[in-house]
Amino acid sequence: MTVRRPVLRLRLGQADGADQRPHRVQRPDSLAVEEPLELRVGGQPLSVTMRTPGNDVELAHGFLLTEGAVARRDEVRTVRYCHSHDDGGRNTYNVLDIELAAGVAPPAGRAFLTTAACGVCGKAALDDVRLRSRYEPASDACQVDAAVLARLPARLRAAQRVFDSTGGLHAAGLFTTGGEQLWVREDVGRHNAVDKVLGAALLADALPAAGTVLMVSGRASFELTQKAAMAGVPVLAAVSAPSSLAAELAEELGITLVGFLRGDSMNVYTRADRITG
Repeated sequence: MTVRRPVLRLRLGQADGADQRPHRVQRPDSLAVEEPLELRVGGQPLSVTMRTPGNDVELAHGFLLTEGAVARRDEVRTVRYCHSHDDGGRNTYNVLDIELAAGVAPPAGRAFLTTAACGVCGKAALDDVRLRSRYEPASDACQVDAAVLARLPARLRAAQRVFDSTGGLHAAGLFTTGGEQLWVREDVGRHNAVDKVLGAALLADALPAAGTVLMVSGRASFELTQKAAMAGVPVLAAVSAPSSLAAELAEELGITLVGFLRGDSMNVYTRADRITG
């Protein structure tokens, strides 16, 4: 998940010093790996996304879940690495072929590459962006103490092993409303990190994810709110700001949306009735 590269580190001298020439040091640095992952269904191309290698099978399951193709583990028969047509037929571990159960239709293929920054790139029409979940987060009667929420960013950060060495990865974590950590995953793409976490929940037969909090390290976008809904997650919390469309979707679907969750403060944008204490 990381590579080492030589870098030239420059550090400027003190502002009140006579010598303002930068101090130069050659040193190795760790970078987060970013590679393409091609998803195929029955041998047919479905999507290509830029991701951090690791937990690829979870990513595939989470992608199928949040695209509305599956909602249970038994709707996916097999997921296996296969050869790449562009690399002389060798296995690069960047191609996954998925076999769905009988009667399960694959999602519509993406028209082009999905970058690490975009989870809805490649959608052919506006109607493709809005998906219907088989789960209903609005009916989840769970409650979470504000003090528990306030501790989640630190717990998420503590679980980011690769971020410690690179500083270049997003993270997503699924926690119980009591603060118990279920799964934490990292990726260069925030949507991939969420797909990996929700894919882990799908593989563990833990859907719908009732009574849980999905904690993300960045902002809360429309796509992340929709992914939470597809897994039946009732509470979405972010250390940064939500978008206007994320707040509208959360209100429509009955998801508690928390933003600017930092230190001892937070903004609750929707379904504040779930926050206690």
